[in-house]
Amino acid sequence: MINRALSLLPMLLVGLLAGLTFWLNEAVQPEAVISKTARHDPDYMVDHLTAKRLDGKGNTKHTLYAERLVHYPDDDSTYLNSPRFITTGSPATLTVTARTATVASKGEQVNFETNVRAVRSAYGNQSELVLSTESLQVNPDEKIAHTHQAVTVSNEHTIARSIGLKLDYANHILTFISAFRGTYYDPKRSPRQP
Repeated sequence: MINRALSLLPMLLVGLLAGLTFWLNEAVQPEAVISKTARHDPDYMVDHLTAKRLDGKGNTKHTLYAERLVHYPDDDSTYLNSPRFITTGSPATLTVTARTATVASKGEQVNFETNVRAVRSAYGNQSELVLSTESLQVNPDEKIAHTHQAVTVSNEHTIARSIGLKLDYANHILTFISAFRGTYYDPKRSPRQP
C-alpha cells in the first residue's frame, strides 16, 4: 500500500505543478480584452452619400445627402457630416441642413445638430418659411419636426422666436412651445425691416 502511494506521488506533483502553472498564467495576464461588440468602432463609412426612400408606387418620399456617413455596429448608430434632408410632397418641399446629424437605428428619426436651417418652399399664396435653431429632430415618416431649443422662424411678413417648436409639415401646422415673441410686417403699410 505504501509502495502504491509512493508511485502516485509523481502524478500528484505533476498535477499540482500544472495547477500552479495555470494559476500563475491567469494571474499575470492583462485584464479581459473588450469584446468587438462592446467597442465603438465604425464598421463602414461612406463619402458623398445620397439615400432615397421611396413610397409604395416608387416615388421619392425624401432624400438624404451627406458629405460623410459613419456607422457604428455596437449601437447601430449613424453619424452624418454636412447633412441635407429633402422631403418632397404636395404642395411644398422641406429642406433641412445642419453641420452634423445622428440617425436612429431604424431611420425613424434624424437629429440635426449645430447651425440647423429648415426651409419650407413657397406654395400657393404662402411665402417661403425659414426656421433656424441649434437642434432639430425630424421624424420623416410622420412628417414631424420638433425642437426644445431656441428657434427663429421667418417668412415674407413675420419674424417669430420661441423656446421649442413643433412643425407638422404634412398638415402645415406650426406650434410654438414657450417664450413666444413675434413681429408681423403689414406689406401694405411698410416694408419688412431686417
